[in-house]
Amino acid sequence: MSKLRNVLMGAGIAAVGAIGTKAAVDYFRNKGEEEVLDGNEENDAEANSPEEVSYATVDSSSVQSFLDTSFGVPGRYVPNRPPKIFDYQGQQYMVIWAQDNKQNKNQMMAFRYTDAGRKMLASVGYTGDKTDYNLSLDGTPFAVEVNGEKMTSGQSETSGANDVDFVLA
Repeated sequence: MSKLRNVLMGAGIAAVGAIGTKAAVDYFRNKGEEEVLDGNEENDAEANSPEEVSYATVDSSSVQSFLDTSFGVPGRYVPNRPPKIFDYQGQQYMVIWAQDNKQNKNQMMAFRYTDAGRKMLASVGYTGDKTDYNLSLDGTPFAVEVNGEKMTSGQSETSGANDVDFVLA
């Protein structure tokens, strides 16, 4: 499980609990905070099957310094939904939902971590009027769901949305 802890440390994010596991379908359906485990690193859990995800519970505010450093404008992006930092089928990912204060819209950003570094897989800006997206999720088991439609690739705009989800394809 050290790879997931390495993602957290590399991004400057502190886990508020130990790493836990649950069925992937349940993890991605949950829009709130995950269960906070006891924080004991010896209790880190690993997925026992390809249908499970290992996740780290983090405080939404702990991704603020990552956002400020990554995008170079402190306070431009402010987390507005619990982030998802997880290991699924041997790959490590981070998904952050934030308010974009420069463009006055919500933003969902998804990253995959590899030995070569961090790669952005999805960026979706959304308001009630329009949703713009840039997706590179082909080759992953994931999609972005906007207004009930699952999308995996492309760069375009669609109708407005009040919420955007990162889901299993």
